[in-house]
Amino acid sequence: METAAGVEACLPIRSDMDLVWVRQHVRQAAAQLGFGLVDQTKLVTAASELARNTLVHGGGGRMEAAHVVSGRVNGLRLVFADDGPGIPDLDRALTDGYTSGDGLGMGLGGARRLVHEFAIDSAPGAGTTVTVTSWAVRPPHPREAV
Repeated sequence: METAAGVEACLPIRSDMDLVWVRQHVRQAAAQLGFGLVDQTKLVTAASELARNTLVHGGGGRMEAAHVVSGRVNGLRLVFADDGPGIPDLDRALTDGYTSGDGLGMGLGGARRLVHEFAIDSAPGAGTTVTVTSWAVRPPHPREAV
């Protein structure tokens, strides 16, 4: 059963400098929750892509970060929200290679592959909210010496 330990941060996304703060916060929070280096990097990369989309395509917004727990496993849930123009065709936007700007078109689809859980809610004129969750994978218990 998953439980939320509460919102630990709500960071504005209004400038390139805010993108730096988002990345730093996510890396620090993931490390504190026991994420390994590879999983930290995956989550920071996904957060960076989603924060940039919030700024560039949504006109700015916010990221909320929350510690969540499932059984004895820690997780980090990130919510990126904006009040921008929304995404008219979600299926197309999630397709690799699609871009509405000058990028490579890997943002949403790439972010989805880097996290354990991904949800998006968007409609034209209604803004966009992307929620992602990643779980810290515990290393196996070492075998006792015989």
